[in-house]
Amino acid sequence: MFRYETHLHTFPVSKCAKVGVEESLIAYKKLGHDGVFITNHFIDGNINVDASLSFADRLKFYLSDYEKGLEFGKEIGLKVFFGFETSYKGTDFLVYGLDPDWLFSNPQIEDMKKTEELQYFMDSGALVIQAHPYREANYIDHIRLFPRHVHGVEVVNACMDDFVNSMARHYAESYSLIEFAGTDNHRGGSKHRFAGMESETPIENELDFVSRVKEGKMKVFTYLRPDSVSLK
Repeated sequence: MFRYETHLHTFPVSKCAKVGVEESLIAYKKLGHDGVFITNHFIDGNINVDASLSFADRLKFYLSDYEKGLEFGKEIGLKVFFGFETSYKGTDFLVYGLDPDWLFSNPQIEDMKKTEELQYFMDSGALVIQAHPYREANYIDHIRLFPRHVHGVEVVNACMDDFVNSMARHYAESYSLIEFAGTDNHRGGSKHRFAGMESETPIENELDFVSRVKEGKMKVFTYLRPDSVSLK
């Protein structure tokens, strides 16, 4: 099977990430993954950028880690794909299939209500996944569910406990939403548990990934890092 990390944050773009792009990619290469999606917090989330800058300038900074990862991935033989995690008051959504050019051409998304923005992403061909929907934290006022504005749900988030993930699976099953998984990795090789999506043949690009997930041709996986493998 071909395994792909679908939820990866890197420093310095994601403010909460502790590890840079190159160290993270080396870890995934050692683990035997076939590719990763760099899904840093978008400019509406926890990002290290001056909010007073223009949309285009903030977007240029946002893309810097992905662009670095794309080149480094070629050097080490690891496929790197683009995605992003958009946020609304601590409620997060993973978006795949919209490339940087699309983002530069659609600055109006910043002014949309979240439900309108999510629907616009979907209408534009994106795959939209609600990440860790039952996560609780001091900065999240309450749990918010958006079942009519997503394709699927992250039913395995490697940073969440079994209760949070089981509730997410119940949510997905109740609304007949796609079951999805990702590590939500902020710490590169120091992570102990990993998750993502796997397929019988390698994916070609982001749109191929979107198509396969929507068609049920990719499956959830999760595993614990072998103690014998050092990824730091």
